[in-house]
Amino acid sequence: MSQKVVLAFSGGLDTSFCVKYLSEDRGMNVYSVLVDTGGFSDAELKAIEERAYSLGVKSHVTVSKTDDYYQQCLKFLVFGNVLKNNTYPLSVSAERIFQAIAAAEYAREIGATAIAHGSTGAGNDQVRFDMAFRIIAPDAEVITPIRDLRLSREAEIEYLKAKGVDQEWHKAAYSINKGLWGTSVGGKETLTSDQFLPESAWPTQVTKTEPETITLVFQHGEIKEVAGEKFANSVDAIRKITELAGPFGIGRDIHVGDTIIGIKGRVGFEAPAPLILIKAHHTLEKHVLGKWQLYWKEQLSNWYGTMLHEGQFMDPVMRNIETFLADSQAHVSGKVHVLLAPYRFQVLGIESDHDLMSSKFGSYGEMNNAWTGDDVRGFSKVASNQVMIYEKINNQ
Repeated sequence: MSQKVVLAFSGGLDTSFCVKYLSEDRGMNVYSVLVDTGGFSDAELKAIEERAYSLGVKSHVTVSKTDDYYQQCLKFLVFGNVLKNNTYPLSVSAERIFQAIAAAEYAREIGATAIAHGSTGAGNDQVRFDMAFRIIAPDAEVITPIRDLRLSREAEIEYLKAKGVDQEWHKAAYSINKGLWGTSVGGKETLTSDQFLPESAWPTQVTKTEPETITLVFQHGEIKEVAGEKFANSVDAIRKITELAGPFGIGRDIHVGDTIIGIKGRVGFEAPAPLILIKAHHTLEKHVLGKWQLYWKEQLSNWYGTMLHEGQFMDPVMRNIETFLADSQAHVSGKVHVLLAPYRFQVLGIESDHDLMSSKFGSYGEMNNAWTGDDVRGFSKVASNQVMIYEKINNQ
């Protein structure tokens, strides 16, 4: 009986090679699985399925994980205002983890004795897939043909041609990975330290030039209304923001970071919805949360983002941090007004019943109602005591 192997399949060159290699060279029954986390249209999903069968898989399934992706991960990235290195909303980092977990769960479900992925030995994805496979299906063999055989793109193409796969494989000038939480863009400029991506490289071209203002409505930290349209599912609200802001060229940047394997890397991305949501949410939080809530949220959220980026999403401590983040959102409800313009956006202000800039206690810089000048004088004296004593003893 042929060994059953589950292949995390995207339909690209690397995973197409994997199907032929695993089925024909190693004699395995290949069960391909595509995990949709919001980056594919129905037509694209159908085309990928047809491609899988044309290559010779025994079975192909599409597993939809978009709602789980939001509920179990993305909403916590918003709660935590998570931007890696103050720049990157972890678009691919988060997506890959969920794809890897779902592929491993499918392998366990059908009793596969092996799981495969098409990652090379150069980047972060190999670690994310390897870790998820080992945690979810520890007894399954992990097979990584591209990494193990150290194949070049040209070698893969020649192999497929020899196997009768007649397709015009070409290396696009820019590699594009589209997802619900943003689109990554890689090209020759991202392999340098001094060049930015040209206008033509961005998947969404600028077609809007007249600025417009939209209002976002948050309920307990989750986006529920965009420009007057209410959404029961926040996933649809995210898509709406992308639809409105993307044509302005909003959300473009280049992330420079440390890979899991210890080298520096650059990647371009366009992520209008994540960047707008995180900035708007953070602004609302600055109005409704206390000083120490904001402080500890920032510390824990930065660490949460790093753990997620490095493939540690399944560590139980992540559930602890998520509990903290969710609890902090009790009063994060209100409206945020945002200006959209070519290549930029600006948060204009907020409205919330929980706004701590309440006139009941006076106005900043004006007469206050809850304390007197003498109260502040006494407080300042006590608060400075320790450092005053230190200075007297050591420096006077």
